[in-house]
Amino acid sequence: MAKFKKIKVPKEGQKITVVKNKLTVPDDPIIPFIEGDGIGPDIWRATKMVLDASVDKAYKGKKKIVWMEIFAGEKAVKVYGKNKWLPNETVDAIREYVVALKGPLTTPIGGGIRSLNVALRQKLDLFACVRPVKYYAGTPSPVKRPQDLDIVIFRENTEDVYAGIEFKARTKAANEIIEFINKGYKKNIREKSGIGIKPISKFGSMRLVKKAIEYAIENNRKSVTLVHKGNIMKFTEGAFKEWGYEVALKEFRDYIITEDELWDQVKGPDGVTPMTKPGAFKKLRGGKPAGNPGSRIVVKDRIADQMFQQLLLRPSEYDVVATPNLNGDYLSDAAAAQVGGLGMAPGSNISYFTGLFEATHGTAPKYAGMDKVNPGSLILSGVMMLRYLGWKEAADKIENSIKKTIRSKVVTYDLARQMKGAKKVKCSQFAKEIVKNMK
Repeated sequence: MAKFKKIKVPKEGQKITVVKNKLTVPDDPIIPFIEGDGIGPDIWRATKMVLDASVDKAYKGKKKIVWMEIFAGEKAVKVYGKNKWLPNETVDAIREYVVALKGPLTTPIGGGIRSLNVALRQKLDLFACVRPVKYYAGTPSPVKRPQDLDIVIFRENTEDVYAGIEFKARTKAANEIIEFINKGYKKNIREKSGIGIKPISKFGSMRLVKKAIEYAIENNRKSVTLVHKGNIMKFTEGAFKEWGYEVALKEFRDYIITEDELWDQVKGPDGVTPMTKPGAFKKLRGGKPAGNPGSRIVVKDRIADQMFQQLLLRPSEYDVVATPNLNGDYLSDAAAAQVGGLGMAPGSNISYFTGLFEATHGTAPKYAGMDKVNPGSLILSGVMMLRYLGWKEAADKIENSIKKTIRSKVVTYDLARQMKGAKKVKCSQFAKEIVKNMK
């Protein structure tokens, strides 16, 4: 057990543990939280109100979250001193207590850390950024049928551009790398270029895709789509696709069917044979019987730029999405825009068991302390956290209440300005309205 200098461990509550590769959650788990910078304190207070109420109403006092504050960002500097943006004991606390919730964090200036969010992901090996994107009826949207989009994006968190390996133009390191590649491998990188290195490994790719398929199995999802730019970057993103199929076929053969297998076996003289036709699926690759292919998860892949169009024109064809880092960064924000924006977009960063759940938007410092902004992203990240704990009843209460609250048009300014006849309320009032609408 780590000993903390500034973190006050609650006298009540118990730790979440991992026993035989499974999360073991007590009825009174201690959960660390980082309130965040800028609007962080406002949306944290609103989120805590909603989460505590949902647990109390769902379990009649038999379960309770025991919150433990830990520090990162501007508050960490106040507590620990100059340039202590991410104290070691904050990382130790998340590792020890397994599950945590955090608000948005600022980007340090001159603190030696490019991004606190990236630093947390790297230090805790939170290799999967998980972003569910779905529509809550009544939320303003720029598309005609936002309800058709219901996806969960698994974005690799530790490689690709997030590895952060780059060299400034005209530096000795950049010049040496350019010379090495141009002379040794007969390439033609322009002089005075900045250089970035984009690593994508078999290990990193396979564990990300494995996590996505496990999620699809556990949550009765219909497909997993590997999104990549392998038509151009064949040995990085193309390799991600190949390794994704490899782990799917090797470890989940009894659960999945590839899109190619599906089409190969359903084609008949009239074009396509219905999936239910007897004998249409005799055997899958590797000689194993197909069973009922209609109950199998379809594993497919799409080129990254094509996927943007697909999510706009044919969103209902996609379910779980697994992708390298940069593609996932673009896709998750673009998809969120279809269902109301980042104010309604939850997220989490997951390792094998450690889960850090977070608001997906920034700190919006100009609104700090104004009790104004939409707390939906952090509240819905709390819903993800509850589901991760196995507390489905409490999670359902919040989601159902959010739907009712939005339909009643009692919303924060970002939604109210797009909804005719809406009543604009403060951040805290929106949270109170969600609690009031819980059954």
